[in-house]
Amino acid sequence: MTNTLHRLQRPGDPKDDYVVFTLASKGINDVDYLQKTRAFLETALKYNPVNVAGPTKYGPMYRPEKKLNPFTLYVRGRHEAVTPAELLEEVKYPGQALVVFDSKDKLEGFLKEIKALDMGLSVNVSSLVDDVREMAPRTGVKPHSINYALGFRGDLYQLPDRQVLGLTTMCGHGLISSNFAKKMVDAVKEKRITPEKAAGYLAKFCVCGAFNTTRAIRILKGDTNLPATVKNGKEKSNATP
Repeated sequence: MTNTLHRLQRPGDPKDDYVVFTLASKGINDVDYLQKTRAFLETALKYNPVNVAGPTKYGPMYRPEKKLNPFTLYVRGRHEAVTPAELLEEVKYPGQALVVFDSKDKLEGFLKEIKALDMGLSVNVSSLVDDVREMAPRTGVKPHSINYALGFRGDLYQLPDRQVLGLTTMCGHGLISSNFAKKMVDAVKEKRITPEKAAGYLAKFCVCGAFNTTRAIRILKGDTNLPATVKNGKEKSNATP
């Protein structure tokens, strides 16, 4: 099971959200794990992921700033994210690595290379199941198991609107507040902030790095491609092969 499973996504949505992560089991397949972690990330960087996380001391690409002051805000400028290459340089010890892609072509190319590397690690793809099944024959990947997210149950009228849910569910640990997501939605509508800036602010709260800024920008612009209501609790989020 993975915290990246419960993203609000349907088959008719734009194909712009794919999460891939890898990890090892201690004492079973963790030999040369640091080198394998770096190889995983180096391969991913060829396909321009929109978010990257690895075993570093400082977090994923998008990270909070601990020492904000007038000099930082108005003179030096904020340092709100590092590049994927900079994050790779921070990887000094083994651990879980995670990348997010915003197109099926990028995911497919990445999976082909990872399959060829044959590192002996567990690799998890969070996506709509049909997307992975469709590309599996071309990548040489055969899913070992599939987990399904069964959607929301209970009093669905207590949930935030679907635009907010589309943003908050991209952090599987629940660290993005619905109120903050709504604040960013309103700020974009009022043109007080750009969708790109708002997506970056939201991404900082997702400490595992699974937040997809490309998809967030689309949602913040109002292009949710989601129905206005959820009927009978039958809407399902994505599944993870």
